[in-house]
Amino acid sequence: MDCTSSRSFEIGPAVVGESWPVYVVAEVGVNHDGEPGLAHELIHAAADAQADAVKFQVFSAERLVTCSAPTAAYQQQAVRAATQYQMLSQLELTHDVFGDLCRYAGQCGVEFLATPFSVADLRFLVSLGVRAIKLASTDIINAPLLEAAVESSLPVIASTGAADLAEVAGAVAYFNRPGAGPLALLHCVSSYPTREWEANLAAIGTLARTFDCVSGFSDHTESLTMGGYAAAAGARIIEKHLTLDRTRRGPDHAFSLEPDAMAEYIRGIRYAERLLGDGAIAPGESEHEVRRLARGSVVAARHIHVGETLTESMLTVKRPGGGIAPSELASLIGRQARTEIAADTPIAWEAVS
Repeated sequence: MDCTSSRSFEIGPAVVGESWPVYVVAEVGVNHDGEPGLAHELIHAAADAQADAVKFQVFSAERLVTCSAPTAAYQQQAVRAATQYQMLSQLELTHDVFGDLCRYAGQCGVEFLATPFSVADLRFLVSLGVRAIKLASTDIINAPLLEAAVESSLPVIASTGAADLAEVAGAVAYFNRPGAGPLALLHCVSSYPTREWEANLAAIGTLARTFDCVSGFSDHTESLTMGGYAAAAGARIIEKHLTLDRTRRGPDHAFSLEPDAMAEYIRGIRYAERLLGDGAIAPGESEHEVRRLARGSVVAARHIHVGETLTESMLTVKRPGGGIAPSELASLIGRQARTEIAADTPIAWEAVS
């Protein structure tokens, strides 16, 4: 199946984009707390919740941050670490562990995705056989990482949190080069948690129209219904954080969804899709009775005798439908009655010549 275009592309067996179901990514991120066993449980929970993909973050604290880089305010409330280096050092998983997680995701029937934070991390994911790359909002201006993503020729899903339109355009330009894979852009608000009224879901459509690409939403709100609203706003990919326990210490647990809530969130997306329908302008199955009974047909306004020439005054429109449509009334004028036509009787083509 080849369904790739600027507005759709494939990730494994799934087609992502216009006219296809919303692709839901359960974002584990670092909610495994550096524990491989917990990471396995989260994959299982993502599959049970009916997510399409489960996503991790691949990084080396030493490559990613300086030893003195401070933590953000929301991180300081959740972890016992004075610096990002101290925090991230506790959340690393080895390449061997990620290889095992990738295999386990396949066994669970959920796509394995990950966000690399360096060129080396990205190349490792390519060697692992991932079928798409996710780039974090923070790397929308990371030229070396963007270059490596283009060179992979894989589909790339890039978040745009805290970026302005010019910065997004600069990143998109990399993917207009020959050999680049398809690109999807996720609207994202880099605030943890994002207040619901800051979601700015209209930006999802702005990204799709401006850059002629698949667009979506990386949801950092605590809402269970935001996914459905995002789908209604045009999101074709929705990413939401998953945890087993929101009370655990760690930078992202507090604004993540626990497994039952994640399942409810995804059901909300699917329900929104049902409400949206396919957008076709055509009578639905449930409308056929009303269409037949409430529309009108051309009816004799008085008794019409054989041989009479039909005039406008002899004809009227009355319910039900099923006879000659009112739009055809003018084509009856000037014809002759071949049979007697009783008053208040629908006109049939066989009755005129």
